[in-house]
Amino acid sequence: MEPIIELRGLRKHYGDFVAVDGLDLTVRRGDVYGFLGPNGAGKSTTIRMMLSLIKPTAGTITLFGKPLSTHRNEILSRIGAIVERPDFYNYLPARKNLELLGRLSGADVSDRNIMRVLEMVGLDTRATSKVKTFSHGMKQRLGIAQALLHDPDLIVLDEPTTGLDPHGMVDVRNIILDLARDHRKTILLSSHILPEVELTATRMVIINKGKAIVEGAVQDLLNAGRLKVTVETPDVPRAVEVIKKSAFADRLQSTGDHAVILSLDNSEINHLATLLIEQQVHLNGIIPVRSLEEFFINITQEAV
Repeated sequence: MEPIIELRGLRKHYGDFVAVDGLDLTVRRGDVYGFLGPNGAGKSTTIRMMLSLIKPTAGTITLFGKPLSTHRNEILSRIGAIVERPDFYNYLPARKNLELLGRLSGADVSDRNIMRVLEMVGLDTRATSKVKTFSHGMKQRLGIAQALLHDPDLIVLDEPTTGLDPHGMVDVRNIILDLARDHRKTILLSSHILPEVELTATRMVIINKGKAIVEGAVQDLLNAGRLKVTVETPDVPRAVEVIKKSAFADRLQSTGDHAVILSLDNSEINHLATLLIEQQVHLNGIIPVRSLEEFFINITQEAV
């Protein structure tokens, strides 16, 4: 797939403080790319360099196959972004806000285009409502609509669900999935709300102290290494007896009325299933799970 974002050796220093330290990453066309890291990891600084808001100390930024340093205006015309919380004129309707803000950026501010983006974010029925009547979640969706006015190829969302209630998170999540699936947009999603990233991102990078720790397809990373495995069985005592006499004894974590939970490597799951079946333990299912939150905590702790 065609690279949309390529960062190579990207660095940003503020005096003696190194905010971004030789960062390499690649975002390809069609990715919903999770950009993760603890507070102070360098995520926002990297995004600001990509949007030409601050200059890098060293390294290169290539977007759409062209250097940002020499094709700034052309590149930025193909990017829509929300960095921090979007601001609007609260006393004006949503449609008028988009018209005024769109004129500043040279976007198409025809009624047809404004209603198109409002419909994409589910606000078409509130086009004439004053923004002061909007919830925080609705303002976030209006910010996404503003970023979509010029029909960008790349959408950069920096913490788009911060401060939202569960309903607002679902709304923004569905918009992201719709933009990727139905509108073929490439999305860079920076967020600290890991379950939301797990539900939306196809690929991700975790950075810490300005460096990339791990990068790859979300499901590949979550399926690698140790997993939480739930063995569903109507005969928990027998299953526990078999496990305690096997090489999996030290992997047993807990038991319930109808399940046994172990910590296993992905490659060990089939061996466990074979063992239990050979010992005539009836199985209703074996469910391996690894959450992004668990993976994130483990990988960032290892990097400290």
